[in-house]
Amino acid sequence: MKLLVDMNLSPRWVNLLADAGIGAAHWSTLGAANAPDSEIMAYARTNGYVVLTHDLDFSAILAATHGDKPSVVQIRAEDVSPDVIGKSVIDTLRQTTAELDEGALVTIDPGRTRLRLLPL
Repeated sequence: MKLLVDMNLSPRWVNLLADAGIGAAHWSTLGAANAPDSEIMAYARTNGYVVLTHDLDFSAILAATHGDKPSVVQIRAEDVSPDVIGKSVIDTLRQTTAELDEGALVTIDPGRTRLRLLPL
């Protein structure tokens, strides 16, 4: 699994994920900072990435298009710092690898995680 970290998350996520053995790239190194979410989704789908985001628009795109890829992992927390929620995100990624490879929407809240298989 390789993750595409959205612009609304710190580039520090890339190093945290790499330290956990998870490949990742921050969108700022791949495309324009002002790229629309649809462009990021298309890039992720074409290049085999799972999108890691704090933006609810990605799940809305999946629902509207009945898309089966790319998988999306949404962090739904007030503090999305890797120092605060990083361990929880990594644990969830490890537990849902098979589903994310097939196509899934995973939502990580501080108190729980939800998994929905794609298409929505």
